[in-house]
Amino acid sequence: MFAARIEKLHHFMQEQKLDAVLITSPKHVYYLTGFFTDPHERFLGLVIPAQGEPSLIVPALDREAAASASDIQRIYTHTDIQNPYEVLKETLPTGLQALGIEKSHMTVERFEAMSAFVGASRFVDVEQPLREMRLIKSPDEVARMKHAIQLVEDALRESLKKVKPGVTEVEIVAELEYQMKRLGAEGPSFSTMVLAGEKSALPHGNPGSRAVQQGELLLFDLGVEADGYVSDITRTFAVGEVDGKLREIYEIVLAANEAAIAAIKPGVTFAHLDKTARDVISAKGYGEYFMHRLGHGLGMDVHEYPSVHGENQEVLRPGMVFTIEPGIYLPGLGGVRIEDNVLVTETGVEVLTKFPKEWTIIG
Repeated sequence: MFAARIEKLHHFMQEQKLDAVLITSPKHVYYLTGFFTDPHERFLGLVIPAQGEPSLIVPALDREAAASASDIQRIYTHTDIQNPYEVLKETLPTGLQALGIEKSHMTVERFEAMSAFVGASRFVDVEQPLREMRLIKSPDEVARMKHAIQLVEDALRESLKKVKPGVTEVEIVAELEYQMKRLGAEGPSFSTMVLAGEKSALPHGNPGSRAVQQGELLLFDLGVEADGYVSDITRTFAVGEVDGKLREIYEIVLAANEAAIAAIKPGVTFAHLDKTARDVISAKGYGEYFMHRLGHGLGMDVHEYPSVHGENQEVLRPGMVFTIEPGIYLPGLGGVRIEDNVLVTETGVEVLTKFPKEWTIIG
């Protein structure tokens, strides 16, 4: 699997006449080798030459882990008192002129430090082939994402048992993240969101000391990371009996969610999906209260390509995984978002998230 991914990069290198590619983001090193580490401020790099074997440059303290997790034979290390770019220079082809790099990951400071040693006269961004590879998930990647989804749904299910009037948003967040770890996740894939009452109308609100009360909505947006892949789910609940308008917008958002999912199949555009959901909400008079895109790609990162919005004319292909998450947000009253993770199949769609979506009263 890793060799096949590296071979795809070789095709790009031939097209761009690159002498080598330097991969520096930890997730892409993992994607191409199977080895993951967070190097913090230390240098991490995978060198893929046009000819010959790849090399992995890791902090000295990661050597054994790198050798165990990957099939890369040429592993170089640097200590905290060494200049890692001197080590990098040793691994690059002699006479190097053109080098592929991850421009979105490399800081200006690191680029200047690196370029002083490598001697290349041309630098080419390798984001496009990496994005294209990650866009279509393999069966192994889908299986890992299903596992991450199961973990977050189990964490949500367990945590809902602790929800009652008087408990605060941050207390629920703490319970959710405890359950994530207890069930086997590495941790949350983004900042866990629990928003009560009028705060549920904030698409990106921050949980705080606000206590849950009877007669309001409670919105959960959460995900976990496990085995290198993530999940991302949103569910909205009623705490006791709520205002009829809140029940109304819930049913509209659910209809928009289901309509967009029903429209998923190879060949349709992301723009069509966004319009499908948006039309349902607009037809009920709430179009101005759905102010964000319909969804986003999902995989090793919680937000990755593609962006599911009304201007994206790219067509769906089997193996794509993304979110469907319409919402309505009424300032001062409350908001509803329902988010699922979906996989495009050869004939249509598989909804990976299984947590119930029907109107549910808790507490």
